Amino acid sequence: MWSFFHKLGSPPWLYGIAGSILRYLLPVTVIALVVGAVWGLLFTAPDFRQGNSYRIIYIHVPAAVVALAGYYVMAAAGAVSLIWRMKMADVAMKAAAPIGAALTFVALFTGSVWGKPTWGTWWVWDARITSMLVLLFLYLGVVALYEAFDNKEAASKACAVLSLVGMVNIPIIYKSVDWWYSLHQPASIKFTGESTIDSSMLYPLLLMITAFYCLFACAMLMNMRAELLEREAKTGWVRKLAAEGAH
Repeated sequence: MWSFFHKLGSPPWLYGIAGSILRYLLPVTVIALVVGAVWGLLFTAPDFRQGNSYRIIYIHVPAAVVALAGYYVMAAAGAVSLIWRMKMADVAMKAAAPIGAALTFVALFTGSVWGKPTWGTWWVWDARITSMLVLLFLYLGVVALYEAFDNKEAASKACAVLSLVGMVNIPIIYKSVDWWYSLHQPASIKFTGESTIDSSMLYPLLLMITAFYCLFACAMLMNMRAELLEREAKTGWVRKLAAEGAH
């Protein structure tokens, strides 16, 4: 176990293993996204109340679910960075932030598109939507802090603290529909009880959620590889890669 963590601290090893994972994960991700989107958008039956407008669920829900999970990844990397001073944790934290911001924006945008025919308005300041907007600002705050500091160590510390403080917002997002009045319906997918969504709609949704997790992983690994090349540009292993790529 400790040897594995020691390897994680090696930029050349991490760069190589990330590339190996991407070689297999990228095609799986593309296939899952295509199959899930076609299945959900074209072959599921219309909802008896919302008609075809509900189909945006196959983009909205996966984006929202993975945006929340991505914040856990970023905050965990921030904790590792603060406690063990592992530079690769800084790389992971910086890599996760823009992806999480993009997914949160997609969730908010698709939610607005879905809300117009369902609620009659593009936007309402209910607890779920407002807390998701706060999540977007937290992600963007981490991205901005990295750019605001010239000192990478100071930037990493500031981003790690912001990531950990922002964790308080995640349970608020999860429980907002239970704690306050909200136009959002309670969770349709339940792991401790019976789900309230029909299986014909549930299975493509689960596939799309899995595909979005894979998409997050692919994007994060690619961001980490790019960040490693930038940070290690003057090292021998990067120069060797550049030389091999030139031939």
